[in-house]
Amino acid sequence: DETFAPVAKMTTVRVLLAVAAAKGWHLHQMDVKNAFLQGELEEQVYMVQPPGFHSGKNTSAVCRLKKSLYGLKQAPRAWNAKITQQLRRMGFATSKSDSSLFIRKGRLGPVSILLYVDDLVITGADLGELDRVKLQLAASFDMKDLGDLHYFLGIEVIRTPEGILISQRHYVLSMLFKFGMADCKSVSTPLDRTVKLRPDSGKVCDPTRFRQIVGSLVYLTITRPDLSYAVGVISQFMARPTEEHLQCVQRVLRYVSGTKDRGLLYRTGTAAQLVGYTDADWAGNAADRRSTSGYAFSLGSAAIAWSSKKQPTVALSSTKAEHRGAAIATCEAIWLKRLIKDLQEEVSDPMTIYFDNLNNIQLAKNPVFHAWTKHIEVHYHFVCERVLSGEVELQYVSTDRQTANIFTKPLVLDKLRQFSGALGLRHLDVPNLRGRTVPNDQAREQERSGGDRDTVSDDEFDFGSAKE
Repeated sequence: DETFAPVAKMTTVRVLLAVAAAKGWHLHQMDVKNAFLQGELEEQVYMVQPPGFHSGKNTSAVCRLKKSLYGLKQAPRAWNAKITQQLRRMGFATSKSDSSLFIRKGRLGPVSILLYVDDLVITGADLGELDRVKLQLAASFDMKDLGDLHYFLGIEVIRTPEGILISQRHYVLSMLFKFGMADCKSVSTPLDRTVKLRPDSGKVCDPTRFRQIVGSLVYLTITRPDLSYAVGVISQFMARPTEEHLQCVQRVLRYVSGTKDRGLLYRTGTAAQLVGYTDADWAGNAADRRSTSGYAFSLGSAAIAWSSKKQPTVALSSTKAEHRGAAIATCEAIWLKRLIKDLQEEVSDPMTIYFDNLNNIQLAKNPVFHAWTKHIEVHYHFVCERVLSGEVELQYVSTDRQTANIFTKPLVLDKLRQFSGALGLRHLDVPNLRGRTVPNDQAREQERSGGDRDTVSDDEFDFGSAKE
């Protein structure tokens, strides 16, 4: 029987926050009490009589469950079906891009609900409409109204006059303390550019500790795109980690320790313009010579989607590596556009994706195959169709301003700062867990004066700068 229950994608969470910040929407949060006890079972499930309960004469009888229980593998799916049914009764429609996102038309604009198991984020422009939705939910389930959104899935959501800041600083502090790195000496970059990791380099270390650290870092990439490449590299050695791999992981923790006050800032009043960057590092992996491709997409002032991933096969040329990465980025761009349209927000055509390879741009615009491009036919056709239809536009950007470089290779400090700033990462004050943090004014003064800093200034780099 089916037991899978959908949950919201983290990209959807960031898109919703970016749109809410741009439009100035209210953000509220609710929690369902004992959610898994409210799902109704479709299957016949029996259980032995619980301790302290006896049916009387027949002590060998079993109980047939009508509703789910915690620990039952069908419980998450049963609860998801129950609340989805109720939201549809309330007039909400399920997004075609993410089944955990529900939208209803309101008097002053859409009202959206994002569902993650038993946590609900409710957003919209009409505060009265949001209150009515919360009353309807409270009438159907035992709910807890948590008020304005401040903390969601380990992510701190902070409203400021500038917009919405998201950070995982509290999670970082807990992680560093757990792994004994709370008082470590910080470093300026997550990876040493001179170190080339290999699967069999050195003595085997404790795999459990290594995997725990890597797993924690993977979750941190929800709000820290600057860690994606480093985490992707060290994740390749989970099966048999060595002491050298562990030292590399500890270096990433030292970098995190020095940049724990960073977060993404989605500004208020920015246009909903979807812009992307994509790049690939051809044959950059020293062990198997596979390429690493990466992309980043912004909506307004900061990144909403990004990826750093080693390609599954060896590319015969840089053209093939770049075009495979372009195909993956184009797929993501199309999905993001549909998701944003589900939120009743228009995205202008064509969507711009920036390349630093002129050959690939000409290849996408030229529907003629040559002998040196016949081996990339499938990826070529997909990207070419989207370009010729006007849905996607590929534009050239110099390598010095190619933001996606941060997802394909280790960078020097200046470039790391530049591209981190372009992704919307900003330095924060020491935040309160319940969300009274504002951008660090002292850090901004250092940025203006050219002093030591962790990020570039807000106006120095942004996603739209390549157009100028």
